[in-house]
Amino acid sequence: MSGADDPAIPSEPWALLSAWLPANDDPDRPQITLSTVDSRGEADARTVLLSEFDGNGFYFHTDALSRKAAHIDANPAVAITVLWPGFTRQIVIRGRAERAPDAEIARAYASRSPYLQQLAWQNTTEFAALPTEERERRWAEFGLAHAEGFDQPVTWTGFLVRPTRLTFWESNALAASQRREWALDAGRWTMSYLAG
Repeated sequence: MSGADDPAIPSEPWALLSAWLPANDDPDRPQITLSTVDSRGEADARTVLLSEFDGNGFYFHTDALSRKAAHIDANPAVAITVLWPGFTRQIVIRGRAERAPDAEIARAYASRSPYLQQLAWQNTTEFAALPTEERERRWAEFGLAHAEGFDQPVTWTGFLVRPTRLTFWESNALAASQRREWALDAGRWTMSYLAG
């Protein structure tokens, strides 16, 4: 079972998510490691921002022409890792990614800082290949040309990751670390404990 038919995140892991992750209106968004699989079955990973989360899953945003977007188009199976400083907590989310609704994509872009909004326009392969001084010059010129702000580029997109497995790891200086895992199987969530 996948997509819109997936059951919402059950109450117990939802309570942990709400306690561990910053609220969606907190401007300080957490960095996450997004892992994808390409069309040849080879794994890849990169760091992105977790835009928001709700009972359906986890949202992140990127350029529609990016490598990660191409990977998801070829194989929607993904994993997300959230790691706390000092290696005290970790959440691993496995699931399937799908395009986010247009309204959510627009809302996420509007909430981005001016720097990240401009990055959505200029973070291209062609721009990356330029010498540093040229990139800095073009960046400054583009910013001045859009002093009133940046409209959402047509290539800006977002993904919703609907979880099929949620694993919460927590360290304990006085005992072994512990993992609590919720897994979706045949439309039902089950919980188990795992060694740290």
